[in-house]
Amino acid sequence: MRIAVAGATGNIGSRTVAFLEGDGHEVVRVSRSLGVDLVTGEGLDQALTGVDAVVDAISAPPVSREETVELFGTTTANLLAAEQRAGVRHHVLLSIVGVHRVPGNAHYAGKREQERLVEAGPVPWTIVPATQFHDFAEMVASWTEQDGVATLAPLLVQPIAPSDIAAVLAEVALGEPQGRYADVAGPDPQDLVDMARRTHQARGREVKLVPTWHGVFDASMAGDVMLPGERVRIAPTTFEQWLAEQAQKY
Repeated sequence: MRIAVAGATGNIGSRTVAFLEGDGHEVVRVSRSLGVDLVTGEGLDQALTGVDAVVDAISAPPVSREETVELFGTTTANLLAAEQRAGVRHHVLLSIVGVHRVPGNAHYAGKREQERLVEAGPVPWTIVPATQFHDFAEMVASWTEQDGVATLAPLLVQPIAPSDIAAVLAEVALGEPQGRYADVAGPDPQDLVDMARRTHQARGREVKLVPTWHGVFDASMAGDVMLPGERVRIAPTTFEQWLAEQAQKY
């Protein structure tokens, strides 16, 4: 099959490309750095020529709600329109578990806009909601870290290895459209502050972590809001296994 991956140079997109190419499929990398701009649509029609399925794994930097919704809305609308022109048969969107339970978060608002456009769009689709990735805690801590101190919300999450969700996206892209897919999560619930502490330790770093609900994530995300629902697919890699791999790199 000929499959396009939007966000092909990113954390999940690059892994999805590797899985698809490893199975012998032809992959079209959709990325601004590779000459395809989802915001303007430049290069998109040419990139999607002859494509059977598209995986949308793009992300966005932490900006305002309005900017995030506009970015995700524009890129998704451009992508779907180009897919319709190209006769693409399957649009696969990577989304997030819990986006419809958290009204205030800017990134979640952007993902809801993506889902809305995909569900109402002209291309048969599958939406794959995933929990946070194993490297999420370290990334969030880096947003506020100053002089060895970082603030972090004590979120309860059930993180998944980036390679595991990429494998699921590749598998889904090769099949028929399924509508809303099961939540995809890692094996065990974790506390985000503890995840960040252990990740820093694995990398040989000392960072003082200050738990707080006054930041990017507020108390509306407390409790089991970010955990998978009853319809869930559990990926194999534990956070401990992922940590051990990180420790070997340092």
